[in-house]
Amino acid sequence: MTSTRIGPDGITRCAWVGDDAEYRRYHDEEWGRPLHGDRALFEKMSLEGFQAGLSWITILRKRPRFREVFEGFDPAVVAEFGDDDVERLMTDAGIIRNRAKILATISNARLVLEMDDGELDAFLWSFAPPTWPRPASFADVAATTPESDAMSKALKKRGFRFVGSTTMYALMQSAGMVDDHVEGCWRAVDA
Repeated sequence: MTSTRIGPDGITRCAWVGDDAEYRRYHDEEWGRPLHGDRALFEKMSLEGFQAGLSWITILRKRPRFREVFEGFDPAVVAEFGDDDVERLMTDAGIIRNRAKILATISNARLVLEMDDGELDAFLWSFAPPTWPRPASFADVAATTPESDAMSKALKKRGFRFVGSTTMYALMQSAGMVDDHVEGCWRAVDA
């Protein structure tokens, strides 16, 4: 597989983007850009957890509905979800209807509330490496790193669920803690 691809708009991007317009927008405007804020990172953590075992484009297409039914991923609201909310979410075809992932999101929201304001942001970003080598190709992009292993272990120790190392590395990539835009991608130049 080639590492970059010229899109229908003539711009060279990471090849995983393909021809999907929403994927192009996500790649160009979000993926790999530093993301801060407890609520924003709670959303990202939750969506990465829902993505486990699925493709990211599936989550990206369902993200507006996820945001709606999870009340904008406001941890204070999600933490109050009860059995009726779980059943409501289990019948909503607009999201991933996985009981374990829904319950984990609610439980994780409760854990975020136990943290001081800004603590989730600082905690997650504490695992970001100070420097990151630009990957020359997809072969150079890891699925996990020592940093994502440590983040996963520390989150699990606090009681968080659906935060395995691969999932946390995906969070690190999407939240800009690491920059895995491959050489030749326009974002690799812009970053």
